[in-house]
Amino acid sequence: MNQSLANRLARLESHLKAENPVLLEVLPTYYKFDKILRRMGLISKESSLASRISWWPLISVLGTFSSGKSSFINSFIGEKVQDTGNQAVDDKFTVICQSPADTEGSRTLPGTALDADPRFPFYRISSEIEKVAKGEGKHIESYLQLRTTRNKAIENKIIIDSPGFDADDQRRSTLRITDHIIDLSDLVLVFFDARHPEPGAMQDTLEHLVARTAKRTDASKFLYILNQIDTAAKEDNPEDIVGAWQRAMAQAGLSAGQFFTIYNQDVAVPIEDHALRKRFEEKRDADLARIRARIDEVELHRNYRIVSFLETVAQEIEHDVLPKLRDARRRWRRGVAIIDALALALAVGATGGLMYLFGWTPPAGLFSFEWMTAHRIETAAVIVAVVLMVGAIHFWARGIMAKRVAKGLPEEYGEMDFDLRAAFSKGTRWFRTIFRREPVGWSRRTATRLQAIRDTVAGHIQNLNDRYADPSAKSVIETTPLEAVSLAPEAAPASDIVEEEARKDA
Repeated sequence: MNQSLANRLARLESHLKAENPVLLEVLPTYYKFDKILRRMGLISKESSLASRISWWPLISVLGTFSSGKSSFINSFIGEKVQDTGNQAVDDKFTVICQSPADTEGSRTLPGTALDADPRFPFYRISSEIEKVAKGEGKHIESYLQLRTTRNKAIENKIIIDSPGFDADDQRRSTLRITDHIIDLSDLVLVFFDARHPEPGAMQDTLEHLVARTAKRTDASKFLYILNQIDTAAKEDNPEDIVGAWQRAMAQAGLSAGQFFTIYNQDVAVPIEDHALRKRFEEKRDADLARIRARIDEVELHRNYRIVSFLETVAQEIEHDVLPKLRDARRRWRRGVAIIDALALALAVGATGGLMYLFGWTPPAGLFSFEWMTAHRIETAAVIVAVVLMVGAIHFWARGIMAKRVAKGLPEEYGEMDFDLRAAFSKGTRWFRTIFRREPVGWSRRTATRLQAIRDTVAGHIQNLNDRYADPSAKSVIETTPLEAVSLAPEAAPASDIVEEEARKDA
């Protein structure tokens, strides 16, 4: 672990100690998992699982252009933080959070404020943009901005307002950022415009935000919102608009989900019919209440997400990463073995030819015991020649086959962008035995350590349950503090971790 990572983790620990001590006890479990992943070569010494997720409650607001995303955010916060309009008014991802107590009003800060600060979910996102769009990483200001407000509604939360989806603006870098924030978010609000509910107008959103998320294991964190439904009051049958929208969602693969229909009262279309207006208002108020309730619960869901994240990674390692690395290693070993067999046959044939040329051919056949006993020098020369030739070809074959197999492995795989190529290459270095079947860093001891981490994670979940649930009705009994019953040791300062790993490296 380098000093830069240690400093980031130290700042994270300080923040958790002040803002959410319940998560502080989870950090040692992350550090233990880091050691396993580094031994396997899946992450570098400059990286940590703790730095690859968001430790703050994160709400993302995505959807089509002019679907009312910014208006909803302003209404929720109680302040005009975002510009609104019928046309696209903002083509950047805007991160909104609370400003320090000694500041007044709202401020807009450049994208570098996010790219260079590890406390935010876009830390070093410029390097990710550069990977998918060469040269775009240096234009981070074109993609991100940070806005702050003193309004208490956003206390201890981060809201991300995204630019709308449009085929003309669907740059790979924008989609890369979208995927990034979806993975990190505790709650994702996907907005659609009731004025244009037909599939053609929302095709890009359907393809990228619905079709790709319908099969996610965390699909429950997505709320699908048909906004500005007040415009449907002019139609003979407003239910047809909602039905058309839900059919389009089903065709994109979302057969079940959480659907809401809302509108902004301040800019609503007047509804003359009293009964119809009442029906629209009741449905709007009920759905808004449900959405706000989910937003209020986001901090609670964040605690469970951070703890259960370790179990998710453990399952990905065992059921996805390990099989791929084992298969890659099997193909590498098989290729090297074939070349070795050919090399041995070639070496023996070449050596026999040279022996015949120099008149060393034994009358009883090559390598006969009688001839070898009588010609020890010649025998030694033959053995050395065969070993050198086969050895040279063997190490050449190891390198060639390793490069060939590594090309088919991704450098970023899964939700945590594990480097399968580096993990495989680490196990094929010249000093690594070819007879080992398991990937480097994986053994029975490692499997035992991973299971111990999973048991600790289960303990963390139980501790959270004890805080938020009382199935045994024992709340009247004096309980042991959470820190005292934790299965994980107290979080060691990041500086101590650096010193410990430095001693091990030495």
